Amino acid sequence: MRKIAATYIFPGNRAPVKNGILVCDNDGTIIEIIENGGDFHEEAGLEYYSGALVPGFVNAHCHLELSHLKNQVEEKTGIGGFIGQINKLRNVAEEEMLKAAQVADKLMWTVGISAVGDISNTVLSIPVKQKSSIHYYTFVETFGFHPSRAERAFELATTVKKSLDDSELLASIVPHSPYSVSEPLFRRIEKEASKSGGILSIHNQESKGETQFYIDGTGPIAEHLQNNLGLDISHWSPPGKSSLESILEYLPPENLLLLVHNTFTRENDVEALLKKRSSENTFMVLCPNSNLYIENALPPIQLFRKKGLNICLGTDSLASNHVLSILQEMITIQQHFTEITLQELVKWACVNGAKALGLDNEIGSFDKGKKPGANLLTGLDLKELKLTEKARVKRLI
Repeated sequence: MRKIAATYIFPGNRAPVKNGILVCDNDGTIIEIIENGGDFHEEAGLEYYSGALVPGFVNAHCHLELSHLKNQVEEKTGIGGFIGQINKLRNVAEEEMLKAAQVADKLMWTVGISAVGDISNTVLSIPVKQKSSIHYYTFVETFGFHPSRAERAFELATTVKKSLDDSELLASIVPHSPYSVSEPLFRRIEKEASKSGGILSIHNQESKGETQFYIDGTGPIAEHLQNNLGLDISHWSPPGKSSLESILEYLPPENLLLLVHNTFTRENDVEALLKKRSSENTFMVLCPNSNLYIENALPPIQLFRKKGLNICLGTDSLASNHVLSILQEMITIQQHFTEITLQELVKWACVNGAKALGLDNEIGSFDKGKKPGANLLTGLDLKELKLTEKARVKRLI
Protein backbone atom coordinates (compact mmCIF):
# COMPACT_ATOMS: atom_id res chain seq x y z
CA MET A 1 0.00 0.00 0.00
CA ARG A 2 1.13 3.55 -0.77
CA LYS A 3 0.06 6.80 0.84
CA ILE A 4 0.90 9.88 -1.20
CA ALA A 5 0.26 13.41 0.07
CA ALA A 6 0.56 16.64 -1.87
CA THR A 7 -0.19 20.32 -1.45
CA TYR A 8 -3.27 19.74 -3.58
CA ILE A 9 -4.91 16.60 -4.95
CA PHE A 10 -7.06 17.04 -8.06
CA PRO A 11 -9.32 13.96 -8.24
CA GLY A 12 -10.22 14.79 -11.85
CA ASN A 13 -13.99 14.94 -11.43
CA ARG A 14 -14.44 17.18 -8.40
CA ALA A 15 -12.89 20.06 -6.51
CA PRO A 16 -9.24 19.84 -5.41
CA VAL A 17 -8.38 18.62 -1.94
CA LYS A 18 -5.81 20.62 0.00
CA ASN A 19 -3.19 18.60 1.88
CA GLY A 20 -5.05 15.37 1.19
CA ILE A 21 -3.62 11.87 1.05
CA LEU A 22 -4.09 9.50 -1.88
CA VAL A 23 -4.17 5.88 -0.74
CA CYS A 24 -3.64 3.10 -3.28
CA ASP A 25 -2.57 -0.53 -3.56
CA ASN A 26 0.92 -1.30 -4.77
CA ASP A 27 -0.48 -2.00 -8.24
CA GLY A 28 -1.93 1.53 -8.41
CA THR A 29 -5.56 0.69 -7.64
CA ILE A 30 -7.14 3.64 -5.83
CA ILE A 31 -8.45 2.93 -2.32
CA GLU A 32 -9.43 6.39 -1.13
CA ILE A 33 -8.55 10.05 -0.74
CA ILE A 34 -8.18 11.09 2.88
CA GLU A 35 -9.28 14.69 3.41
CA ASN A 36 -7.69 16.46 6.33
CA GLY A 37 -9.68 19.65 6.12
CA GLY A 38 -6.59 21.50 4.98
CA ASP A 39 -4.47 20.36 7.95
CA PHE A 40 -1.57 18.02 7.31
CA HIS A 41 0.09 15.73 9.85
CA GLU A 42 3.16 13.65 9.05
CA GLU A 43 2.91 9.91 9.60
CA ALA A 44 5.08 6.85 9.03
CA GLY A 45 5.29 5.57 5.46
CA LEU A 46 3.72 8.71 4.02
CA GLU A 47 5.18 10.19 0.83
CA TYR A 48 4.79 13.97 0.73
CA TYR A 49 5.25 16.23 -2.29
CA SER A 50 4.97 19.96 -2.84
CA GLY A 51 2.75 20.45 -5.87
CA ALA A 52 -0.45 19.04 -7.31
CA LEU A 53 -1.30 15.37 -7.66
CA VAL A 54 -3.47 14.58 -10.72
CA PRO A 55 -4.60 11.37 -12.46
CA GLY A 56 -2.74 10.05 -15.48
CA PHE A 57 -3.39 12.11 -18.59
CA VAL A 58 -5.34 11.00 -21.66
CA ASN A 59 -4.01 11.95 -25.08
CA ALA A 60 -7.25 11.73 -27.05
CA HIS A 61 -5.64 12.34 -30.45
CA CYS A 62 -2.24 11.18 -31.64
CA HIS A 63 -0.59 9.72 -34.76
CA LEU A 64 2.05 7.31 -33.46
CA GLU A 65 2.85 6.22 -37.02
CA LEU A 66 4.12 9.72 -37.86
CA SER A 67 6.62 9.93 -34.99
CA HIS A 68 9.56 9.66 -37.42
CA LEU A 69 8.62 13.07 -38.87
CA LYS A 70 9.70 15.04 -35.80
CA ASN A 71 11.35 18.35 -36.81
CA GLN A 72 10.97 17.54 -40.51
CA VAL A 73 7.84 19.53 -41.38
CA GLU A 74 7.99 23.29 -41.78
CA GLU A 75 5.78 25.27 -39.38
CA LYS A 76 2.92 27.67 -40.13
CA THR A 77 2.48 26.74 -43.79
CA GLY A 78 -1.29 26.24 -43.51
CA ILE A 79 -3.07 22.98 -44.12
CA GLY A 80 -2.24 22.83 -47.83
CA GLY A 81 1.49 23.12 -47.24
CA PHE A 82 1.37 20.77 -44.27
CA ILE A 83 -0.39 17.85 -45.95
CA GLY A 84 1.75 18.33 -49.04
CA GLN A 85 4.89 17.88 -46.93
CA ILE A 86 3.42 14.87 -45.12
CA ASN A 87 2.69 13.07 -48.39
CA LYS A 88 6.31 13.53 -49.49
CA LEU A 89 7.90 12.56 -46.17
CA ARG A 90 5.73 9.88 -44.58
CA ASN A 91 6.95 6.81 -46.49
CA VAL A 92 10.28 5.64 -45.06
CA ALA A 93 11.66 2.27 -43.97
CA GLU A 94 9.32 0.49 -41.55
CA GLU A 95 12.21 -0.13 -39.17
CA GLU A 96 12.77 3.61 -38.81
CA MET A 97 9.05 4.27 -38.30
CA LEU A 98 8.76 1.49 -35.72
CA LYS A 99 11.77 2.70 -33.73
CA ALA A 100 10.41 6.26 -33.65
CA ALA A 101 6.99 4.98 -32.52
CA GLN A 102 8.61 2.99 -29.70
CA VAL A 103 10.50 6.05 -28.49
CA ALA A 104 7.36 8.21 -28.65
CA ASP A 105 5.35 5.63 -26.70
CA LYS A 106 7.92 5.50 -23.89
CA LEU A 107 8.18 9.27 -23.73
CA MET A 108 4.39 9.64 -23.50
CA TRP A 109 4.37 7.28 -20.53
CA THR A 110 7.19 9.24 -18.89
CA VAL A 111 5.28 12.54 -19.19
CA GLY A 112 2.26 11.07 -17.47
CA ILE A 113 0.04 9.85 -20.31
CA SER A 114 -1.98 6.78 -19.34
CA ALA A 115 -4.18 6.41 -22.43
CA VAL A 116 -4.02 7.40 -26.09
CA GLY A 117 -6.56 7.66 -28.88
CA ASP A 118 -4.27 6.82 -31.77
CA ILE A 119 -4.85 7.29 -35.49
CA SER A 120 -3.46 4.42 -37.58
CA ASN A 121 -3.43 3.69 -41.28
CA THR A 122 -1.43 0.46 -41.07
CA VAL A 123 -0.58 -2.37 -38.66
CA LEU A 124 2.89 -0.97 -37.96
CA SER A 125 2.18 0.25 -34.41
CA ILE A 126 0.58 -2.99 -33.17
CA PRO A 127 3.78 -4.43 -31.58
CA VAL A 128 4.38 -1.12 -29.79
CA LYS A 129 0.86 -1.06 -28.39
CA GLN A 130 0.98 -4.69 -27.28
CA LYS A 131 4.06 -4.06 -25.14
CA SER A 132 3.10 -0.60 -23.91
CA SER A 133 2.04 0.39 -20.39
CA ILE A 134 -0.38 2.83 -22.03
CA HIS A 135 -4.02 2.04 -22.81
CA TYR A 136 -4.55 2.46 -26.55
CA TYR A 137 -7.75 2.90 -28.52
CA THR A 138 -6.88 2.79 -32.23
CA PHE A 139 -8.85 4.69 -34.83
CA VAL A 140 -8.29 2.95 -38.16
CA GLU A 141 -8.40 5.87 -40.53
CA THR A 142 -9.83 5.73 -44.04
CA PHE A 143 -9.11 7.97 -47.04
CA GLY A 144 -10.92 8.06 -50.35
CA PHE A 145 -12.18 11.32 -51.79
CA HIS A 146 -13.20 9.83 -55.13
CA PRO A 147 -16.28 7.55 -54.93
CA SER A 148 -14.53 4.90 -57.03
CA ARG A 149 -12.10 4.27 -54.18
CA ALA A 150 -14.70 3.68 -51.47
CA GLU A 151 -14.81 -0.13 -51.52
CA ARG A 152 -11.04 -0.57 -51.68
CA ALA A 153 -10.43 1.98 -48.90
CA PHE A 154 -12.94 0.29 -46.63
CA GLU A 155 -11.46 -3.16 -47.33
CA LEU A 156 -8.00 -1.93 -46.37
CA ALA A 157 -9.33 -0.46 -43.13
CA THR A 158 -11.16 -3.69 -42.35
CA THR A 159 -7.93 -5.65 -42.77
CA VAL A 160 -6.07 -3.37 -40.37
CA LYS A 161 -8.89 -3.51 -37.82
CA LYS A 162 -8.94 -7.32 -37.95
CA SER A 163 -5.24 -7.38 -37.08
CA LEU A 164 -5.92 -5.08 -34.12
CA ASP A 165 -8.86 -7.24 -33.03
CA ASP A 166 -6.71 -10.37 -33.27
CA SER A 167 -4.11 -8.60 -31.12
CA GLU A 168 -6.82 -7.83 -28.53
CA LEU A 169 -6.44 -4.09 -29.03
CA LEU A 170 -9.45 -1.76 -28.99
CA ALA A 171 -10.19 -0.30 -32.42
CA SER A 172 -12.81 1.10 -34.78
CA ILE A 173 -12.92 2.29 -38.40
CA VAL A 174 -13.22 6.06 -38.83
CA PRO A 175 -13.10 8.73 -41.55
CA HIS A 176 -10.00 10.90 -41.84
CA SER A 177 -11.76 14.21 -42.53
CA PRO A 178 -14.78 15.61 -44.36
CA TYR A 179 -12.73 16.58 -47.42
CA SER A 180 -10.91 13.24 -47.83
CA VAL A 181 -13.87 10.84 -47.66
CA SER A 182 -16.54 10.38 -50.34
CA GLU A 183 -20.22 9.90 -49.58
CA PRO A 184 -20.12 6.14 -50.42
CA LEU A 185 -17.17 5.68 -48.06
CA PHE A 186 -18.90 7.69 -45.34
CA ARG A 187 -21.93 5.41 -45.75
CA ARG A 188 -19.79 2.27 -45.32
CA ILE A 189 -18.21 3.69 -42.18
CA GLU A 190 -21.62 4.76 -40.87
CA LYS A 191 -23.02 1.27 -41.38
CA GLU A 192 -20.06 -0.34 -39.63
CA ALA A 193 -20.25 2.12 -36.70
CA SER A 194 -23.97 1.49 -36.21
CA LYS A 195 -23.37 -2.26 -36.24
CA SER A 196 -20.30 -2.39 -33.99
CA GLY A 197 -20.96 0.56 -31.70
CA GLY A 198 -17.35 1.66 -32.18
CA ILE A 199 -16.09 5.11 -31.25
CA LEU A 200 -15.89 7.60 -34.12
CA SER A 201 -13.18 10.22 -34.61
CA ILE A 202 -12.74 12.74 -37.41
CA HIS A 203 -10.45 15.70 -38.09
CA ASN A 204 -12.87 18.61 -38.06
CA GLN A 205 -12.51 22.19 -39.37
CA GLU A 206 -8.77 22.22 -38.85
CA SER A 207 -8.24 24.93 -41.46
CA LYS A 208 -9.94 27.82 -43.25
CA GLY A 209 -9.25 25.88 -46.44
CA GLU A 210 -11.68 23.16 -45.36
CA THR A 211 -14.49 25.69 -45.05
CA GLN A 212 -13.57 27.25 -48.40
CA PHE A 213 -13.65 23.86 -50.11
CA TYR A 214 -17.17 23.19 -48.81
CA ILE A 215 -18.45 26.67 -49.61
CA ASP A 216 -17.20 27.10 -53.16
CA GLY A 217 -14.91 24.16 -54.01
CA THR A 218 -11.69 26.19 -54.23
CA GLY A 219 -8.65 26.85 -52.04
CA PRO A 220 -5.71 24.85 -50.65
CA ILE A 221 -7.71 21.63 -50.15
CA ALA A 222 -8.84 21.60 -53.77
CA GLU A 223 -5.28 22.34 -54.88
CA HIS A 224 -3.91 19.50 -52.74
CA LEU A 225 -6.38 16.97 -54.11
CA GLN A 226 -5.66 17.97 -57.69
CA ASN A 227 -1.98 18.86 -57.64
CA ASN A 228 -0.47 16.69 -54.89
CA LEU A 229 -2.70 13.63 -55.25
CA GLY A 230 -3.55 14.01 -58.93
CA LEU A 231 -7.26 13.39 -58.31
CA ASP A 232 -10.15 14.29 -60.58
CA ILE A 233 -12.50 16.40 -58.45
CA SER A 234 -14.98 17.21 -61.21
CA HIS A 235 -17.62 15.14 -59.40
CA TRP A 236 -17.42 17.41 -56.35
CA SER A 237 -20.35 19.74 -55.86
CA PRO A 238 -19.71 22.02 -52.86
CA PRO A 239 -22.79 22.10 -50.59
CA GLY A 240 -22.36 25.79 -49.78
CA LYS A 241 -22.29 25.23 -46.03
CA SER A 242 -19.66 24.23 -43.49
CA SER A 243 -18.02 20.83 -43.57
CA LEU A 244 -19.38 19.88 -40.14
CA GLU A 245 -22.96 20.73 -41.09
CA SER A 246 -22.50 18.73 -44.30
CA ILE A 247 -21.31 15.46 -42.72
CA LEU A 248 -23.35 15.18 -39.51
CA GLU A 249 -25.82 12.88 -41.24
CA TYR A 250 -23.04 10.28 -41.66
CA LEU A 251 -22.12 10.20 -37.96
CA PRO A 252 -24.59 7.99 -36.02
CA PRO A 253 -25.84 9.95 -33.00
CA GLU A 254 -25.72 6.91 -30.72
CA ASN A 255 -21.94 6.42 -31.11
CA LEU A 256 -19.30 8.27 -29.11
CA LEU A 257 -17.83 10.95 -31.39
CA LEU A 258 -14.51 12.78 -31.17
CA LEU A 259 -14.33 15.94 -33.26
CA VAL A 260 -10.64 16.77 -33.49
CA HIS A 261 -9.02 20.22 -33.78
CA ASN A 262 -12.16 22.37 -34.38
CA THR A 263 -9.89 25.34 -35.01
CA PHE A 264 -12.38 27.12 -37.25
CA THR A 265 -15.64 25.81 -35.78
CA ARG A 266 -18.21 28.58 -35.34
CA GLU A 267 -21.41 29.03 -33.31
CA ASN A 268 -23.70 27.96 -36.16
CA ASP A 269 -21.68 24.72 -36.42
CA VAL A 270 -22.15 24.03 -32.72
CA GLU A 271 -25.87 24.72 -32.95
CA ALA A 272 -26.18 22.32 -35.90
CA LEU A 273 -24.17 19.74 -33.97
CA LEU A 274 -26.40 19.92 -30.89
CA LYS A 275 -29.54 19.57 -33.01
CA LYS A 276 -28.25 16.26 -34.36
CA ARG A 277 -26.69 14.65 -31.32
CA SER A 278 -26.32 14.78 -27.54
CA SER A 279 -23.50 16.73 -25.94
CA GLU A 280 -23.07 13.79 -23.55
CA ASN A 281 -21.44 11.52 -26.14
CA THR A 282 -19.77 14.23 -28.23
CA PHE A 283 -16.23 15.41 -27.47
CA MET A 284 -14.31 18.39 -28.81
CA VAL A 285 -10.67 17.30 -28.88
CA LEU A 286 -8.29 20.26 -28.77
CA CYS A 287 -4.67 20.08 -29.98
CA PRO A 288 -3.59 23.71 -29.51
CA ASN A 289 0.13 23.29 -30.11
CA SER A 290 -0.55 21.49 -33.39
CA ASN A 291 -3.01 24.22 -34.41
CA LEU A 292 -0.34 26.86 -33.80
CA TYR A 293 2.24 24.73 -35.65
CA ILE A 294 0.12 24.39 -38.80
CA GLU A 295 -2.34 27.30 -39.01
CA ASN A 296 -0.98 29.60 -36.28
CA ALA A 297 -4.50 29.76 -34.83
CA LEU A 298 -6.37 28.41 -31.81
CA PRO A 299 -9.90 26.98 -31.56
CA PRO A 300 -12.75 29.02 -30.03
CA ILE A 301 -12.47 27.42 -26.62
CA GLN A 302 -14.75 29.97 -24.95
CA LEU A 303 -17.53 29.08 -27.40
CA PHE A 304 -17.26 25.40 -26.50
CA ARG A 305 -17.32 26.22 -22.79
CA LYS A 306 -20.33 28.51 -23.22
CA LYS A 307 -22.23 25.77 -25.04
CA GLY A 308 -21.42 23.20 -22.37
CA LEU A 309 -19.52 20.88 -24.70
CA ASN A 310 -17.21 18.15 -23.46
CA ILE A 311 -13.61 19.17 -24.07
CA CYS A 312 -10.61 16.87 -24.03
CA LEU A 313 -7.00 17.22 -25.15
CA GLY A 314 -4.68 15.71 -27.73
CA THR A 315 -1.18 16.28 -29.06
CA ASP A 316 -1.62 15.34 -32.73
CA SER A 317 1.63 13.93 -34.17
CA LEU A 318 5.31 14.79 -33.97
CA ALA A 319 4.91 15.98 -37.55
CA SER A 320 2.94 18.94 -36.16
CA ASN A 321 4.22 19.19 -32.60
CA HIS A 322 7.57 19.35 -30.83
CA VAL A 323 6.62 16.99 -28.02
CA LEU A 324 3.76 14.59 -27.20
CA SER A 325 2.89 16.10 -23.83
CA ILE A 326 -0.59 16.82 -22.54
CA LEU A 327 0.89 19.11 -19.88
CA GLN A 328 2.35 21.29 -22.64
CA GLU A 329 -1.10 21.50 -24.27
CA MET A 330 -2.55 22.57 -20.91
CA ILE A 331 0.13 25.23 -20.49
CA THR A 332 -0.58 26.66 -23.94
CA ILE A 333 -4.30 26.89 -23.16
CA GLN A 334 -3.58 28.48 -19.78
CA GLN A 335 -1.35 31.12 -21.40
CA HIS A 336 -3.97 32.13 -23.97
CA PHE A 337 -7.09 31.69 -21.79
CA THR A 338 -6.01 32.80 -18.32
CA GLU A 339 -9.51 32.59 -16.85
CA ILE A 340 -9.66 28.80 -17.27
CA THR A 341 -8.99 27.11 -13.93
CA LEU A 342 -6.53 24.32 -13.30
CA GLN A 343 -9.41 22.17 -12.08
CA GLU A 344 -11.11 22.53 -15.46
CA LEU A 345 -7.90 21.79 -17.37
CA VAL A 346 -7.34 18.63 -15.31
CA LYS A 347 -10.90 17.53 -16.06
CA TRP A 348 -10.28 17.96 -19.79
CA ALA A 349 -6.91 16.22 -19.62
CA CYS A 350 -8.04 13.28 -17.53
CA VAL A 351 -11.65 12.25 -16.99
CA ASN A 352 -13.08 13.76 -20.19
CA GLY A 353 -10.44 12.04 -22.28
CA ALA A 354 -11.15 8.76 -20.51
CA LYS A 355 -14.87 9.13 -21.26
CA ALA A 356 -14.14 9.92 -24.91
CA LEU A 357 -12.22 6.65 -25.28
CA GLY A 358 -14.74 4.61 -23.29
CA LEU A 359 -12.17 3.98 -20.55
CA ASP A 360 -13.66 5.99 -17.70
CA ASN A 361 -14.40 2.86 -15.65
CA GLU A 362 -10.65 2.24 -15.45
CA ILE A 363 -8.83 5.58 -15.61
CA GLY A 364 -9.33 9.35 -15.62
CA SER A 365 -10.05 10.06 -11.95
CA PHE A 366 -9.02 9.08 -8.43
CA ASP A 367 -12.17 7.04 -7.78
CA LYS A 368 -12.04 3.88 -5.70
CA GLY A 369 -11.19 0.79 -7.76
CA LYS A 370 -9.70 2.63 -10.75
CA LYS A 371 -6.06 2.48 -11.87
CA PRO A 372 -5.56 5.89 -13.51
CA GLY A 373 -1.91 6.41 -12.68
CA ALA A 374 -0.81 9.48 -10.74
CA ASN A 375 1.21 12.50 -11.83
CA LEU A 376 2.89 15.17 -9.73
CA LEU A 377 2.74 18.68 -11.19
CA THR A 378 5.37 21.11 -9.93
CA GLY A 379 6.32 24.65 -10.90
CA LEU A 380 2.74 25.84 -10.42
CA ASP A 381 1.39 29.07 -9.03
CA LEU A 382 0.00 27.36 -5.93
CA LYS A 383 -1.56 30.56 -4.62
CA GLU A 384 -3.70 31.11 -7.73
CA LEU A 385 -3.73 27.42 -8.74
CA LYS A 386 -2.54 28.21 -12.26
CA LEU A 387 -0.06 26.57 -14.61
CA THR A 388 3.10 28.47 -15.48
CA GLU A 389 5.74 28.00 -18.16
CA LYS A 390 7.86 26.33 -15.47
CA ALA A 391 5.30 23.60 -14.81
CA ARG A 392 6.68 20.07 -14.96
CA VAL A 393 5.19 16.60 -14.64
CA LYS A 394 6.60 13.54 -12.86
CA ARG A 395 4.85 10.19 -12.97
CA LEU A 396 4.51 8.71 -9.48
CA ILE A 397 2.30 5.72 -10.36
